[in-house]
Amino acid sequence: MSHEIKHMVSKQLAAIIGKETNLIANLSNASALIWEHFPNINWAGFYLWDKIDRELVLGPFQGKVACIRIAEGAGVCGTALEKEQTLIVDDVDLFPGHIACDANSQSEIVVPLIKDGVKIGVLDIDAPVKNRFTKADQLILEEFTNVLMERI
Repeated sequence: MSHEIKHMVSKQLAAIIGKETNLIANLSNASALIWEHFPNINWAGFYLWDKIDRELVLGPFQGKVACIRIAEGAGVCGTALEKEQTLIVDDVDLFPGHIACDANSQSEIVVPLIKDGVKIGVLDIDAPVKNRFTKADQLILEEFTNVLMERI
């Protein structure tokens, strides 16, 4: 994905969100944009942090049905949030404790959503091929989530 597309996707997200502050509405449109603009993926969506139960809970997404709850520190999503860093997994079968919500998923990228030091959740994208996600994808998605976090 080129730099121009990166800028366009983030700019499109900002325009769609505008002044809207409803988290579910904004995450729904964000997942739809990712689904539309990222080729060769089979799931794109969000898990939201439940600070009382200390687990991630399924939020808006595009793709097949998904796991509803992910324990703190579990799988790629829980690990990315716990470490507060983006994780790219080239082969999910090699990731210790990977949670297989869809057996067709072979690679994954997870970007933590943190605002003012507070954990909000994660952006999770799966692909049906190994080695799907690159450092360029990471930068694009981190820019995208920064735009999202500015507006919630």
